[in-house]
Amino acid sequence: MKFYASGKIPPTPHMYFVYGDGGTGKTSLFKDFPGKKLLFSFDLSTNVLIGDESIDVFKLEERDMPIMQQELGDLLSRAIGSGRYQAICLDNVTALQNMVLENIDGASKDNRQNYQKLQLWFRQLGTYLRDCGLTVYATAHQIDNGPDKMQGRFSADMNEKTFNAFTSMFDLVGRIYVKDGERLIDLDPEQGNHAKNRIDDRKLVKANELINAKQKKEEK
Repeated sequence: MKFYASGKIPPTPHMYFVYGDGGTGKTSLFKDFPGKKLLFSFDLSTNVLIGDESIDVFKLEERDMPIMQQELGDLLSRAIGSGRYQAICLDNVTALQNMVLENIDGASKDNRQNYQKLQLWFRQLGTYLRDCGLTVYATAHQIDNGPDKMQGRFSADMNEKTFNAFTSMFDLVGRIYVKDGERLIDLDPEQGNHAKNRIDDRKLVKANELINAKQKKEEK
């Protein structure tokens, strides 16, 4: 473990996790992040990034699937070590989870242990990203649990314990949606949906102000 004397804890870049329906702009939101960026596309939804010269992309190929854990680990290590990027995006973690679980299932038939291994792998991934020194952005699909759900209607489309293990490292978790033609992100845990904001006190933000509004505040 690293030791920091009182008052000497270094600041770390923020980590953002946004989930929502398809077409709500999860992938395109990465354009708003400053600096040179790298996106890992697990659901192949990269058309919205065409023409953006600030974003490099690793796009999933079929041959990557059986070795996804090792492949992603190697690529992340190389990208972070290169010093070229200021932000990294994992798009879409729902698809990544399904591939990793399939690989774990293929190696073992104990269903309970498989999900424990899945949770552990995502916790290790989250810990690695937390310490990588870059801003991290991750996306996921959402599940609509129906209007009669007592504790929040919407959640990320992930195994619950895996979601908790992964996002425990993140500063912000929010649900993106469209209302009256405007993209909004719900950051309020009191609404019952998966949400938190440890960066500032905002509970509901316009999608295009998730990053930009904070930058403007710091510049002042």
